[in-house]
Order: sequence, then structure tokens, then C-alpha cells
Amino acid sequence: MSSNTTPEKVTAEHVLWYIPNKIGYVRVITAALSFFVMKNHPTAFTWLYTTSCLLDALDGTMARKYNQVSSLGAVLDMVTDRSSTAGLMCFLCVQYPQWCVFFQLMLGLDITSHYMHMYASLSAGKTSHKSVGEGESRLLHLYYTRRDVLFTICAFNELFYAGLYLQLFSNSATFGKWTTIISFPGYVFKQTANVVQLKRAALILADNDAKNANEKNKAN
Repeated sequence: MSSNTTPEKVTAEHVLWYIPNKIGYVRVITAALSFFVMKNHPTAFTWLYTTSCLLDALDGTMARKYNQVSSLGAVLDMVTDRSSTAGLMCFLCVQYPQWCVFFQLMLGLDITSHYMHMYASLSAGKTSHKSVGEGESRLLHLYYTRRDVLFTICAFNELFYAGLYLQLFSNSATFGKWTTIISFPGYVFKQTANVVQLKRAALILADNDAKNANEKNKAN
């Protein structure tokens, strides 16, 4: 039996109900539910938030397996990632007011770098923001082409914030402390990747603008 389940004539409704997109909807629901229990129920929050994060590794696999790769799925995946992390960081800003500016800066870097990188990649004619050649950036090439590296670094990034969250509760404070310490190197790698992709995106957009300006000048 073929793994390609896409019908001959694909409609918008088909795309909306692609298997990976269904997984994406579950990610949104579990992430949203985790916000409601975040303040007083750390165990429930951990299960819901972890489920949303782990499903992130499943939707891409299902998209490739069933030939159901879509722009909707790619955007849904990215905004769910950014939104779920942002929700957790908002809570941490309240609980760690002395680190509020740091969290704000990291959140701004996360959102800005991913949005600009996706927009720049699509503007340059690439089918995905994950299409990065080794000659363009070794770090981003490693980060985006090796699924094991991408999953591990993203997991460490989430674990760093989750560790800070768990330290707020007496029965999980020690575990949270060690989670934060162990995940810190991966967290630093992730923020470095964000800076690199932000710089790359700015250069791509500036290069496109320069080409468009030159073509306009020639036409005049």
C-alpha cells in the first residue's frame, strides 16, 4: 500500500485536514490548555506542554511519509513553536521580574529571527527556510539539515525555560535546577543560531532590495 494518501485533485479542505496539520491543531490545543494550568498545576502543565513539544517532531515525519507537505503546515508549526514558548516566557517574566528584560530580549530575538528568516528565504525563491547550504552558514546548515541536531537543540531550549519554571515549586526545584544547568549549552547554541539566521535574513533581504533597485535604475 502506497504511503501517498494525497488525492488526485487537492482542495483547500484536503490541505486543512492533512494528517500533519491535524497534529498541528492538537499541538495548539495542548499548548493553550497548558497555559490554564501553568500557575497552580505544574504536573499537568508539564504533561501538556511536553506533549505539544514532542508532537513537533511527529508532524514533519507524517508530512514526508504521506506526501502532505504544505505551506500551512510549515507556518502552523513555526507559529505554534513561537507562541508556546512565548506563553511560558510571559509567565517567567512575572515570576522572575529581575530577569524580565532578558526574557523580553530573548523572546524578541526568537520571533524576529524566525519571521525574517522565513520571509527572506521565501523572497529568495527557496521552498523552505530550512534550505541552508553549507557554504552560506555551517552552523545553520548543521542546525536545519540534521534532524537529530534540530530536535536536540530545540528540546534543550524548551528544557531551559521549563527548568526555570519547575524551580518555582518546592517539590521540583532541585530537578528544575539541574534541568536548567544541563540544558544551558544547548540553549546558548539556539540563541546563537537565532542571531546568525537574523543576520543572514537581513543580508538576503538587502541583496534582493539592491538587485531590484538596480533593475529599476536600468529601466529608467
